[in-house]
Amino acid sequence: MLYVVATPIGNLGDMSPRAVETLKKVHLIAAEDTRMTMKLTQHFQIDTPLTSCHRHNEFGKAEQIVRRMCEERIDVALVTDAGTPAISDPGTHLVRLAAEAGITVVAVPGPTAMASAMSVSGIDVPEFTFLGFLPREKKELREKLTDAANRLQAAIVHESPYRVLDLMQTVAENLPQTYVSVSCDLTKLHELTLRGNVCEVYEKMRLNEKTEKGEYCIVMDFRQVPKREEEPAAEVSLEAQLVDVMLSRNATMREASQALVNDGHKKNAVYAASLRLKRLFGED
Repeated sequence: MLYVVATPIGNLGDMSPRAVETLKKVHLIAAEDTRMTMKLTQHFQIDTPLTSCHRHNEFGKAEQIVRRMCEERIDVALVTDAGTPAISDPGTHLVRLAAEAGITVVAVPGPTAMASAMSVSGIDVPEFTFLGFLPREKKELREKLTDAANRLQAAIVHESPYRVLDLMQTVAENLPQTYVSVSCDLTKLHELTLRGNVCEVYEKMRLNEKTEKGEYCIVMDFRQVPKREEEPAAEVSLEAQLVDVMLSRNATMREASQALVNDGHKKNAVYAASLRLKRLFGED
């Protein structure tokens, strides 16, 4: 059996008894960073062996782990450095391979920054979308944000302390009507959440010398952002349609005109278009 175990995102008090029990009873723990997980296992007196399974080795390591599970009939727990595995963290490939091999995959739920940030945002929306980490390149970031604001009511993103000001500035410049809830260091001693218009929140963050510390989870409410109207599809002229029918079917002008009329176009409009074509071609 493969257990997908959520671990604390900052406060060890959030570790559930079931998570501790699971990590103790399995034969192996697949960890994103064994050094980080070792601090957790030592704190809860868990002596289960650890093996690394991170974004740089997951494809090869997942195959090894699944092979061992099948051959040795062992149970494995999957953990990441903080929060729920396979959500903006490694683990998806291991889960998929295990499931394909017929191994039962069980969730041991617990802390997740996404849900925590939404719960303290004060933003009341019937639906929201989790976008994970956004593109780093400025043009791609602007396009992603603009598309999200046009399609979604609200979105949740993760961001590092080193790029959070760039993200907030981009939102403020391109989508100034956005309401945001910016949470930093959730569940930790200096947890902070700023709420308000993105321009106001960005200015507070820009003036705070401690902004570039801690991990961020940001909720963006796009409901006040004007939606772009879809550009109507360019209409193909009757003249162009006549030419297309004539070429594709080796038809005469009269035959092509009748084909368009049969397709539902108005007879007078098709006739007028045929006359314009004849003038263009220099015909009487």
